[in-house]
Amino acid sequence: MEVIHERVAGLDVHKKSVVACIRLQQGSKVKRECRSFGTTTAGLEELLAWLTEAGCTHVAMEATGVYWQPVWAILSEGAFELILANAAHIKNVPGRKTDMNDAMWIADLLACGLIRPSFVPDRPIQDLRALLRTRKQLVREQTRHEQRIQKTLEQANIKLDAVISDILGVNGRRMIEAMIAGESNPQKLAALADRRLKAKPSELSDALRGRLTENHRFLLRIHLKQWDAEQSTIDEIDRQVDRVIAGMEQAARFRLLIALLCKIPGVAKLSAITILAEIGTDMSRFRTAAQLVAWAGLCPGQNQSAGKRKSSRLRKGAPWLKTALVQCAWAAKRQKNSYYRAQFYRLCGRRGPQKAICAVAASMLTAIYHIILHGTPYQDLGPDHFDRRPVEAKAQRLVAQLARLGYEVQIQPAAAAA
Repeated sequence: MEVIHERVAGLDVHKKSVVACIRLQQGSKVKRECRSFGTTTAGLEELLAWLTEAGCTHVAMEATGVYWQPVWAILSEGAFELILANAAHIKNVPGRKTDMNDAMWIADLLACGLIRPSFVPDRPIQDLRALLRTRKQLVREQTRHEQRIQKTLEQANIKLDAVISDILGVNGRRMIEAMIAGESNPQKLAALADRRLKAKPSELSDALRGRLTENHRFLLRIHLKQWDAEQSTIDEIDRQVDRVIAGMEQAARFRLLIALLCKIPGVAKLSAITILAEIGTDMSRFRTAAQLVAWAGLCPGQNQSAGKRKSSRLRKGAPWLKTALVQCAWAAKRQKNSYYRAQFYRLCGRRGPQKAICAVAASMLTAIYHIILHGTPYQDLGPDHFDRRPVEAKAQRLVAQLARLGYEVQIQPAAAAA
């Protein structure tokens, strides 16, 4: 196979060690040298010096958990091009597997140009990623504490969630704090609710009549305390996110992109920042919008053999980005007079809600790609977009639906009225 890069290195990264193999092409001969380094800062600096002395132009490594990140951070100071590879894309044939062989295999693939580089954003974007992913994990943990509070109330036969949509909102929290303080009279607890609450006082009293014990009060107190602690940490992360954005070199452009993305139905400020943290602001890494959609895992894979196409599910892709886009798609689906709502209901009847919402998320990501690339504001196609299609296309679609129902149809233009 033709060699593209003559001086390359492959790294097999582990928690405590990095096995490196330098591959030098000298005419028709190949010279390899392998060494092992520690993953401490001193060890990685020694690796950097060795790679620089050998004159490597390209260095590749696998994306192994979080262990590759400190290696990348230190080696990025070198004069060579760093490449991060998906471990599933460069998997070797089974048998005779050692760390040394893995490093040699990566070096051979890199020399022949057979490694597809993974997307590694700039440092400020990486910082935003880490903050927002941590925030999402804290929100999930906060939700678990809310569910535990609800479970404790159910054990006490208090049906607060049946009359209040948010049990930790202003009204629900006021009642729960009164329960923790020792109040058990349902009428007094119901009187704490705001007058604008939809539930009637009699309904509230019936829902709040239960058997609350001291153990229930203890559990409610510790779960509410944990919920508050998580909320305090989330607020602190939000402030740090603002500081990271303010410290960017292109902070003005980043804020402009946030404002543009917030014009999309279903996308709020937090969602816009999350999307930008996952895909960055440089769309030159993706040749087309379809490539970005495929990278996110929002389009089905190809599974074809012997001329037959088999069903294939969505790939995992970028799970943090995909979940954020799906949440935005559900919010966009609820917004009236929008193209995304029309698209969802058009596909939902034929393909089901899950596939329909993924299609909406893919459409949103396509729009996001062009907004970031060109800086143009979002323009909704309108809820009647599919009705404005050519008459012939709509007729063919309706005939195909009748054919699937077992009818044979022939259509012809109606005669013009005299």
